[in-house]
Amino acid sequence: MNVYLIRHCKAEGQSAEAKLTDEGNAQAEKLADFLEGKGIAAIWTSPFVRTRQTIQPLAQRLGMETVQDQRLAERVLCEGHHPDWYEMLRETFRDLDLSYPGGESSRVAMSRGVAVIDEVVRGEERNVVIVTHGNLMALILKHFEDRIGFEEWAALSNPDVYHLAFTENPPTVKRIWTE
Repeated sequence: MNVYLIRHCKAEGQSAEAKLTDEGNAQAEKLADFLEGKGIAAIWTSPFVRTRQTIQPLAQRLGMETVQDQRLAERVLCEGHHPDWYEMLRETFRDLDLSYPGGESSRVAMSRGVAVIDEVVRGEERNVVIVTHGNLMALILKHFEDRIGFEEWAALSNPDVYHLAFTENPPTVKRIWTE
């Protein structure tokens, strides 16, 4: 069982309706080229526009519908805008139960993301793409590989791709995007 966990391509902003930039659309085509020969049998995405646009070229090439799942939506750190959000986020990787007003803890966000992975792994498809957002992606990866933390989140690219191979327990986790 192979899961290709993907962070969306470059987008115009952070809102749920933010679209990919022109560069992001070009990245989505390169991503489709990268994934096309991997025997993908199912595609799951966050309902956010940027994640759906990220995988649309591959879905069209493969003639597939995508499964949109709210559990793959980006993690809400807190309500409102905070100039020190970066340090706030760092702290949530140190304390997985830390929750700011209007936000969810890392553990809660991780649990909902991992629930999708668990569902996919129990399914019949052997090669599945899951497109989500950077913070949630890092938390899902942390669940399977505890060494992943804030620094690894900060190093993620747009897009980014990790391969989770569920041939053993725990699965192997490897970054495979190199562009």
